[in-house]
This record gives sequence, C-alpha cells and structure tokens, in this order.
Amino acid sequence: MSGSDRRITEKEVLAVFDDLADPREPLTTSEVAEKVNCAHRTAYEKLDALAERGEIASKQIGARARAWWRPLSTIDQSSSPNTLDNQSTPSLRTQDRDLIERILEASPISIVVVEPSGKISFANKRAEETLGLERDTITTRTYDQPEWNIYYDDGTPVPVEEHPVTRVLDTGEPDHGFEHWIELPDGTQRWLSSNSAPVLNEEGEVEYVVVGFEDATLLKDREDKLTSDKRRLLELYSEQLFQPLFEEANGKIQIDVDEVVTLPDGTALQYITATGISTKTLTDIFDQHFAGLDVRLLSSTEGQSRFELHVEPPTIPLIFDDLGGKVSSLVQYSDDDTPVISGELPGDVDPRTAIQRIRQVYSDIELVSQELRYTPRLLYDIVEEVLTNRQFAALRTAYYGGYFKTPRTSTGDELADHLGITRQTFNQHLRKAERLVFEQLFEVSGKEAR
Repeated sequence: MSGSDRRITEKEVLAVFDDLADPREPLTTSEVAEKVNCAHRTAYEKLDALAERGEIASKQIGARARAWWRPLSTIDQSSSPNTLDNQSTPSLRTQDRDLIERILEASPISIVVVEPSGKISFANKRAEETLGLERDTITTRTYDQPEWNIYYDDGTPVPVEEHPVTRVLDTGEPDHGFEHWIELPDGTQRWLSSNSAPVLNEEGEVEYVVVGFEDATLLKDREDKLTSDKRRLLELYSEQLFQPLFEEANGKIQIDVDEVVTLPDGTALQYITATGISTKTLTDIFDQHFAGLDVRLLSSTEGQSRFELHVEPPTIPLIFDDLGGKVSSLVQYSDDDTPVISGELPGDVDPRTAIQRIRQVYSDIELVSQELRYTPRLLYDIVEEVLTNRQFAALRTAYYGGYFKTPRTSTGDELADHLGITRQTFNQHLRKAERLVFEQLFEVSGKEAR
C-alpha cells in the first residue's frame, strides 16, 4: 500500500514525537508525513485533531510552514518519583498545603509563585532545571531583579514595567504567551514562553501570581532557520520533469511559479505563468504527467497563459514551501542555455534536505548550482506578521487568483470554496487583511517616513 493511501492513527502520529531524542523538538507536517509514510493531507488532519485536544502544540513558522511539537505538559511523567498515585484525589478545599506543593512539584511545567512584594516564594523542580539555578537561590530573589537578564528578541532588556508579573499585579488579569530569552548562569541563552495568572483573595486583591513557563529554544531555533534573512539560490535539473514538457513544446519555454497557497486540508494551490507553450498543450501535460487534482486556466494572452493548479503533496514547489523557501521557476534557462528549476531556501537550510525530498517525486534530481545571498526585511514580512493565517491566505489567494483583475478571473465563491469557508467569511478575512495592509503602508510606514 502506498504512503498516500495508507490509513494511520493519531497514536502513530503521536509516537513520532515520542521517538525523538527530545519529544519537544518541532517537526513540519511533511516531516511527520514522511516518518509515518502517509499523505501530507492525512498527516495534517491527524496533527490538527491532536492539537485541538491539546496533545500537541502548533505554530505557523515563516510565510508558509507550520511546526508541531509536544509540550512538556503532555509528556508522560509516570516515571517521576513525585507523580501522584492514580487513586481518587479529594477536593482542593480539603487538601492541605503539603498536597498542593506535591502537585506543583510533579508538574512537568516550570512553576514559580510570586508574592505581591515581588518575592519568589516557591519554585518547583522543573523551574530549577529550566533556569539553571538551585531552588534556594531562586526563592531568595524577587522577580524584577536585574540578575535575571531577560531580553526581547532584538536584545533589548525587558523593563520591569513590561514584565508580565508586573502587569498581573497591576491589573489583576492573566498575561498569556509572553516570549523572551534569558541568559543562564553558565552564559548560555534559552528562550522561554510563559503564562502568568493571579490568585485573588476574597476582596479581589492579588494574593499571589503563579507563573508557568516552558523552554521554547527548540521552536525558536526552527523559526530562525525558516525565517533567516540569508537566502540560498539554487538551480536544479531533472530530465524526468523536463522530458514531457519539451517533447510537446516547440522551442524555448518558461514556467514561473507565482505563488503557493496551502489550504486547510493540506492540499495547495499553485499559481503559475507559462510562456512559449500553448494553453491546450500545457493543460494536457498537467493532466497526464503531474497528477494534479484540478487544473484551471485563469487567463491567456498571445504567447502567455496563467493557471491555477490544485495539487496534493509532494510537489517541488510545496517541498520548497514547507522548508520556508520558494520555487521561482519550474523551467528556466541558465547561462549555458540549459533548462533548470530555480528556487531559494533559507540560508540555514541544507540544500540536501530539499533534494532528498524531491527525489521521492523525481529520482534523477541534481543540484546544478547554488549561491548564498543576504536579503533585507521587506514589506511582505511586515504584512505577514500583522495578518492572521486565514487573512493572509485569503489575501494571497485573491491576488494570485485574479480576484482584483478587471474582469475577474476568479469569483469570491470559487476562492472561498478552495479555502473551505463561506463567501461571507472569505469577504470578512479579505476586508480585514486589506485594512491592515493599508494601515502598515499609510499609518505605520507613513509616520516613520515623516
């Protein structure tokens, strides 16, 4: 049975993370699909179901990839000597302080408790391991001491007034999802992600602040790899890919990949522009040789045509996309007039990773050339950060699907159907995305320019 047809269980998917040296290591959808030998869409559906139940965590990485990992809170702690017995536990109202501390001690999440004075009155074993300090040292400090050496992403120290514990003490409200890096006593750096919540007394005043935090270093390392400002330009060759194209074409052709939009079900839309080959010929080639789910002609002018291809992984553009890169052309000519596939990857991604995956589709793929370049941060990156995943997908699908053209080459109903949402929801996502883009262009950028 082929990987694309094989039925897998959520237990098998979960076992992929348990088999890692560190179960918290983040993996992409394609990496999970490869390990369990199933289709990309099947892996995505299982991962999404596990994430909904809280058994794994997920985060969008870069423009196109998604990472999945096991939070510490879900990893089996049965071997821990501090784990509570599986016997019935009485209500917390009748438990004493000793039992509460045993529960906190057994927690796989790092936990500290802060008093209104700022003094740290409790730290569990996991907090010792994460912070690289003995418990007695942690509980002699206040949360706002400069010795903690905590910083934002850009290296700016986190001021006391912006510390999440300060916000909880001031507002009496929880503070979730705070990320920062910390310099440990041995000089190493570690990324932390924390959630802070107040314990209120009968008068509604903050009696304690409970802070739970996890080591997010693995995830940040993966994020840095996928969003590096160094780009590696690659040229590849595959006779298996080129042969059906050049058998039907007369003279030089070029096929550019304008955009790749991943859909909620794990399939994707590839928008391409072809030059030097007839529309009918290319449509037939796509149907016969590239196993697409659907081919739709968006526009055709003399010598050039634009297509929307609905595809299921693996394809070369999707492999690059999953690694945080982009294929610019499926057919282009190099300086010596040899047809090549051209694309780019984040500078820290080894080209061999892409080549090994592409060989699942085209076994004869070869690396012709590579070049490392540095690129500036563009408006695209800024826009990507302020939009939600759904807003960004709606905006890209609308643009590359010809929704803004006159006349339109795609209707709102067609694009909404691709994204698995209603026309009304599609319009809402698109309007919000347009407003946020214009805010960045006219308000944020405009203020900085004045």
